[in-house]
Amino acid sequence: MKSEREVKNGGVEEERAVKRKRVIELSNDHEQKKDIGVARVEKKTELDDDGDDVSRKHSRHVEVRGDCPYLDTVNRQVLDFDFERFCSVSLSNLNVYACLVCGEYFQGRSHKSRAYTHSLEAGHHVYINLLTEKVYCLPDSYEINDPSLDDIRRVLNPRFSRAQVEELDRNKQWSRALDGSDYLPGMVGLNIIQNTEFVNVTIQSLMRVTPLRNFFLIPENYQHCKSPLVHRFGELTRKIWHARNFKGQVSPHEFLQAVMKRFKIGQQSDPVEFMSWLLNTLHMDLRTSKDASSIIHQCFQGELEVVREYQGNENKQISRMPFLMRGLDLPPPPLFKDVMEKNIIPQVALLHLLKKFDGETVTARMRYRVTKSPPYLMFHMVRFKKNNFFKEKNPTLVNFPVKDMELRDYIPSLPTAAEGEKTCTRYNLIANIVHDGKAEDGCFRVFVQRKSQELWYEMQDLHVAETLPQMVQLSEAYMQIYELQEE
Repeated sequence: MKSEREVKNGGVEEERAVKRKRVIELSNDHEQKKDIGVARVEKKTELDDDGDDVSRKHSRHVEVRGDCPYLDTVNRQVLDFDFERFCSVSLSNLNVYACLVCGEYFQGRSHKSRAYTHSLEAGHHVYINLLTEKVYCLPDSYEINDPSLDDIRRVLNPRFSRAQVEELDRNKQWSRALDGSDYLPGMVGLNIIQNTEFVNVTIQSLMRVTPLRNFFLIPENYQHCKSPLVHRFGELTRKIWHARNFKGQVSPHEFLQAVMKRFKIGQQSDPVEFMSWLLNTLHMDLRTSKDASSIIHQCFQGELEVVREYQGNENKQISRMPFLMRGLDLPPPPLFKDVMEKNIIPQVALLHLLKKFDGETVTARMRYRVTKSPPYLMFHMVRFKKNNFFKEKNPTLVNFPVKDMELRDYIPSLPTAAEGEKTCTRYNLIANIVHDGKAEDGCFRVFVQRKSQELWYEMQDLHVAETLPQMVQLSEAYMQIYELQEE
């Protein structure tokens, strides 16, 4: 028989064994719960990893390499950054990468992303982020830091310094695209996308306005603005004047998407209506306050005095109104043919049309007088009129000067300068939009001047050709932009 001491010691050992077993069970339960929590966190990370590993991108370290064995697969011939930046599979514009081998756009670069899948299926390994301009190799997921890719970054997002902007009008050098074609920066053709020639001629005309062009070439000037139209117009301006493009033309796809809220792609519209809408919208988006000015008003805004007469000259109502563009009424065409059974094409001088704004000519009991002439004077000829049945066009030719137009000779009522001051009222033509054909199915083209050599070019969509100044005057002018000469 066991002694009382041995029985007591055995009970203590048995109690200690039960406690150790309980501690082990509690420890196992804690470890199991910890593993479950880790698994849940990992699962949540994978769910958030559908785009580009968003939940771990700040903590994840991305390896940066200076060399990549796949750089020789980059094909610059297929790269086109003019299109909308949407994934070709998901149609999302978030975190989009461009494949530098085939030129297609894909979303993300994580293991479940479209770009990662494309790298495995097609064997294309080099991708650039369209927002950050960083280049990655997939599926290895390391960043490539190689200076040979800087030309792609410059085409993706052209940049200009203020010194380069000042030298644009003095540049006489041609540029060469990758396909061997030569082009002039600022004189590149624009792709036509379903009857959008009214947009192309308007853009080409505004590219000749030096202060407007210089303002939009530097994004810091409008970085406070959140309007998509302003930023798309700035991107298009930089692409047109970029001297290192991969191709000799530009496609205004992204700009047209910002315009679609007002104008329909595929339906021909009026350049005058589009120009008026574009300038007013840019001004309202750029101004910082309701009464603030903008680069639009600084270039185009003038002032007009309107005198409304009531029952003779005794009762008058005088008001002043700003303007960006003035319309010129053409005389009606003759109703009958000549002796040769041909329609007579009448001609009228610009001097005669501008008499409307001399402050003396009465038009519908109203007199107009230009009290302030802007640095850039814009006219449009009222050629089209609609009746109840069809749209008709006035074919009258306007005789206008191309250089040294003294506005004071046309409008003698312009205010004179104060003593000791000099004011110049001489203008030079820099853009002339013309209309060819009938009213319903005609087309638009534009003549623009290259300041560096004072040469004239005819531009119609992708067609760009040098022309004589005399040819500019022989066309049916529809809208013109004159530039004030420097004193």
